[in-house]
Amino acid sequence: MLPSRHLRSAARQRSHRRPAAGDASSSSSPVKLDAEVIRRNKAITAHMRAGRVADAESLFAAMPRRSTSTYNAMLAGYAANGRLPMAASLFRAIPRPDTFSYNTLLHALAVSSSLADARGLFNEMPVRDSVTYNVMISSHANHGLVSLAQHYFDLAPEKDAVSWNGMLAAYVRNGRVEEARGLFNSRTEWDAISWNALMSGYVQWGKMAEARELFDRMPARDVVSWNIMVSGYARRGDMVEARRLFDAAPVRDVFTWTAVVSGYAQNGMLEEARRVFDAMPERNAVSWNAMVAAYVQRRMMDEAKELFDMMPCRNVASWNTMLTGYAQAGMLEGAKAVFDTMPQKDAVSWAAMLAAYSQGGCSEETLQLFIEMGRCGEWVNRSAFACVLSTCADIAALECGMQLHGRLIRAGYGVGCFVGNALIAMYFKCGNMEDARNAFEEMEERDVVSWNTMIAGYARHGFGKEALEIFDMMRTTSTKPDDITLVGVLAACSHSGLVEKGISYFYSMHHNFGVTAKPEHYTCMIDLLGRAGRLAEAHDLMKDMPFEPDSTMWGALLGASRIHRNPELGRSAAEKIFELEPENAGMYVLLSNIYASSGKWRDVGKMRVMMDERGVKKVPGFSWIEVQNKIHTFSVGDCVHPEKEKIYAFLEDLDMRMKKAGYVSATDMVLHDVEEEEKEHMLKYHSEKLAVAYGILNIPPGRPIRVIKNLRVCGDCHNAFKYISAIEGRLIILRDSNRFHHFRGGSCSCGDYW
Repeated sequence: MLPSRHLRSAARQRSHRRPAAGDASSSSSPVKLDAEVIRRNKAITAHMRAGRVADAESLFAAMPRRSTSTYNAMLAGYAANGRLPMAASLFRAIPRPDTFSYNTLLHALAVSSSLADARGLFNEMPVRDSVTYNVMISSHANHGLVSLAQHYFDLAPEKDAVSWNGMLAAYVRNGRVEEARGLFNSRTEWDAISWNALMSGYVQWGKMAEARELFDRMPARDVVSWNIMVSGYARRGDMVEARRLFDAAPVRDVFTWTAVVSGYAQNGMLEEARRVFDAMPERNAVSWNAMVAAYVQRRMMDEAKELFDMMPCRNVASWNTMLTGYAQAGMLEGAKAVFDTMPQKDAVSWAAMLAAYSQGGCSEETLQLFIEMGRCGEWVNRSAFACVLSTCADIAALECGMQLHGRLIRAGYGVGCFVGNALIAMYFKCGNMEDARNAFEEMEERDVVSWNTMIAGYARHGFGKEALEIFDMMRTTSTKPDDITLVGVLAACSHSGLVEKGISYFYSMHHNFGVTAKPEHYTCMIDLLGRAGRLAEAHDLMKDMPFEPDSTMWGALLGASRIHRNPELGRSAAEKIFELEPENAGMYVLLSNIYASSGKWRDVGKMRVMMDERGVKKVPGFSWIEVQNKIHTFSVGDCVHPEKEKIYAFLEDLDMRMKKAGYVSATDMVLHDVEEEEKEHMLKYHSEKLAVAYGILNIPPGRPIRVIKNLRVCGDCHNAFKYISAIEGRLIILRDSNRFHHFRGGSCSCGDYW
């Protein structure tokens, strides 16, 4: 519902409006009818405020005469009760909608994040007032669309205090503090709320000196001013100054005390926090929550639970704190117990439980809970959408992700950075580069994460040229590349064989972009040089680094040694990894591959013995594929899938057709010294082959086959999929633990450079 000041403004407009023919005031007995209509209008409003929508509808339907105010009461009631479609339908039925009618629907659309519809309604309004413009300013600012908020601010013919404060808040909330200061300096008629808003912005973005300068010259401070500064110093860890201001404050409220409790807690000073908490003259739910959160942040869940049980005034935030604490501690059962016993849940509760499942690797539970969330009619916030999109990305549930995209657009979230970036990542991880690019192009504003996600996405798919084109586009904008950007650029060069370009970027990135090389950048360079067969240069670069090589760097060198069959360097790299990460099973297998491809079966045996002695278990390989919104998982030689016989029969037939086309099994990839025929049999039923076969059998022609494997794809499967793509005329997109491969017409997008 619109703020009361907006209601009063609209009411004043109606009181000066000449009665229309359809209004109750045009009746032959106006006094009696006006009184009756007014009485019924009040009853409708009362029903709506109590959530009795059906009673209000019955009363509305039974009214013999209605005024515009009658329609407005219904319209505001529908909006307040989250019945936006009904509000929109009723609005179109109002004989003579007034500015209040338009503003009520406009606010409802903005609150529900239907910003495109809000803009459409704004454009058709015959008359607009300051309320209209203020709704447009605040709604776009709340979604981070500051440029559009500025557009409506500039359009407003008359600006009231709400307009100026709304634009100031828009700048502050989105980190554009200098623009906020420019607006602040452009006029002098600011109240304490405005001073506090700008000061809070400086505090929020870590500019305490500027905040203090404002605080010191404020013409009049209120308790909020003191609270902002106390909490600001506390958040930055300066508890000495925070406590000094606390002691100097002429008046303190519960929030002043709570700011100090939170400050001590956030800085790990739990004893001091508890002393202040125990000394508080009064406590509210926020105070209790702050102390509970202090224990939660230190993973002291027993102490948090003890205090939680003592709370006299729990609210949904209290429950959410406990739920989040259990989730972040990886205690799924505790999180679920809290979630199930909550007397009331909000969007944060659902999002926290979704995050708990998602971070715990419970993909199926995440998606099921999201479905349940929709059934309960709970409004889905941006965090929940982003969490479920991340889950879809992890398991490559593209169809589910696309359905979510549709819901995002309907909810008005598709244009902001937070969810827009999650959409881009989801499409890339599901192997759909075209829709990733479309989602990027549709974003009204982009941040550095948007650009980095695009660059890294193209890099993982092996489309280095496209990644560098995005990087060039980024350099023409005001967004400055950061160290993550350059990791993506170097990875793109590495995965695409752009060796000289990668070297050029690496040695110029500090001068051109102000980015100092970190371990991640060196890892990319070692990988780039190693893949290109320049193993000596890669090894020399590791020796010249300003820090010791880590296991990731040695792993890149070991991988390159496997590609270029250099067992001596591979053994040297593996020994370093075994020292750093003795339980890294992947490295044992990688070195075994090097020995096996060279026929050194004795060394392969030694690797097995070493793994047994150290208790290292090889991670089993799995592949999965999404068909009709269901995930099908396969392991090597799978014998439990209900369609296994059909899959195996198809693979046998496909194997014969592949051999006729020239396919030869890469038996040197088998880590067992057995007969060639047995090696071929072992390769034939790898998990990724089973998943691809199932996809061909069940996904209509013309649609891509998208498969994920939890490990690196083996050389034989990589070779086989090139043949299969040509024989079946299908695009096969495979995501392994390292990168994407797009098989089409007998070749792979990686150019066999992987």
